[in-house]
Amino acid sequence: MAMGFENDEKYMREALEEAMKALEEDEVPIGAVIVSSNRIIGRGHNLVESLMDVTAHAEMQALTAATETIGGKYLTGCTLYVTVEPCPMCAGAIAWSQLGRVVYGTQDPKRGFHLYTPNLMHPKCRVEGGVLEKECSELLSEFFKKTRL
Repeated sequence: MAMGFENDEKYMREALEEAMKALEEDEVPIGAVIVSSNRIIGRGHNLVESLMDVTAHAEMQALTAATETIGGKYLTGCTLYVTVEPCPMCAGAIAWSQLGRVVYGTQDPKRGFHLYTPNLMHPKCRVEGGVLEKECSELLSEFFKKTRL
C-alpha cells in the first residue's frame, strides 16, 4: 500500500534531518527513518566513526530502533526512508526484517545493493528511488568535497 508521493517527501525530509545529525558529528551524512501507520517508529544516522563500527550505518540504527519500538524483529508493513540507496549489508538486514517497502533518495553507484545484489531484498519488498534525490545527492557531494580538500 503506497503512501503517496506527498508522504514520501515528508518522511524523506525526516531522513534528511537525521543525515544532518550525522553531518554535525563528522559522519557521512546518511539518515533513515522507519514508518508504520504514518508514525515514525525508528530513526537513525551514520555512526560509523563515532562508534568505530563499520556496521553502524543509518539503516542499521533505524532497524534496531524500530524493532525495539514494536517489540519484534519483523517490520512487515513498514517503510524505510533512507537518503542513499542501501549497501548490500543493509539490504541483507532489510530483507531479514521483512520490511514491506524501501524508499531511497539517491543512488549509490559505487556501493549500492543494486550493483552487487539486485535481488537481495525480501521478495515482497517494494523498492523505490529518487525521492528528494537532488537534496540527498547534494548533501553527500558537499560532504565529500570538504573531506577531500
